[in-house]
Amino acid sequence: MAERILTGPDCIAEGAAWLAAREPRFAAALAETGPWPDRLRADGFAALAQAIVAQQLSVASARAIGARVAAAGFEDPEAVRAADEHSLRAAGLSRPKARYLKALAEARIDFPDLARRPSDEVVARLVAVPGIGRWTAEIYALFSLGRADVFPAGDLALREAARRLFELPDRPGEAALREMAEAWRPWRGVAARGLWAWYAVATRREGVT
Repeated sequence: MAERILTGPDCIAEGAAWLAAREPRFAAALAETGPWPDRLRADGFAALAQAIVAQQLSVASARAIGARVAAAGFEDPEAVRAADEHSLRAAGLSRPKARYLKALAEARIDFPDLARRPSDEVVARLVAVPGIGRWTAEIYALFSLGRADVFPAGDLALREAARRLFELPDRPGEAALREMAEAWRPWRGVAARGLWAWYAVATRREGVT
């Protein structure tokens, strides 16, 4: 069966209703948060370039450096291939990130073709590029390609949200959360959005910033 592609709020609402009908905790989360956001974004080289920029940075720093990278033209793979390390670092990239961006450009990924591939192939293709781990690849598939059943179980906020919402004794590890999420197929990507949305509301309610 072809993978479901999320295209906007109506798709998210359909998945959220399915989850809420089968899991009372998702029903409670949805009642508390209201509609879950789609968080969809553009795909392609620029999206992954910005993902590399954002690694291990605060949101503010990632935005600032991302803007410099874009202004320098380094959201274009040809420009990155033509640039030397000095030019990339002048845009605010660390030495490792300059190397990762180069590797992404040199990988010459056919992004339209990638978008037609099954999610497991998308993730495998992306993690073969230095500097792109499973989390980044799954986030790309989830938000840039709109895959309804991709679940980035390595995400710390997802793991903590699951601990709280399901009243688990400990924060689940990545493998444990992946196993837990099997019950949420074929809407695991919507479940992730619900967990993030509920966690944001819960932390605000508790005064955690």
